[in-house]
Amino acid sequence: MRVVKPKPQRLQVSQRAVLALGSNLGDREATLEAAVRDIGAIDGVHVESVSSLVESAAVKPSGVDRAAPSYLNAVMLVRSVIGPEQLLDAVNAIEDRHGRVREERWGDRTLDIDIIAFDGVQRADDRLTLPHPRAAERAFVVQPWLEIDPAATLPGIGPVADLPAASDGSVRRVTNRDDR
Repeated sequence: MRVVKPKPQRLQVSQRAVLALGSNLGDREATLEAAVRDIGAIDGVHVESVSSLVESAAVKPSGVDRAAPSYLNAVMLVRSVIGPEQLLDAVNAIEDRHGRVREERWGDRTLDIDIIAFDGVQRADDRLTLPHPRAAERAFVVQPWLEIDPAATLPGIGPVADLPAASDGSVRRVTNRDDR
């Protein structure tokens, strides 16, 4: 009898990432739905869960801008076999396909996708800071994140549920188009 050796397989270890999505221009809900599908189609990325939508006021470098269109936001948990830089490239390409314009810092946009956390990585360079440097302050990130991961921890900070933004009343959960 001939012994058949199994073909060697390359083990791909996936890492968990937290992504925050936002849109305040155009058909915000349709854009976010399409972005979720696009993220799920990235080779090496698997969507674990997606939060409900929340609505929040626009935040600019000078603070809250109530004159700007409000944002719809969501948070996603994904598993990724690609690294954070490759994931950043992929989500930036998705933003571009959805008409993202980068002329004004924190300007109005059709789509914004931020990597909030990537498998506990802590780093800061010119291209990517992990965890996201303002995530802990943003109710539109913290509250939907807790909805899909009540035990979430922000690397270097601690439990997300303990953050002041977790109970901030500045966001409103949106269940359907009639709620807007």
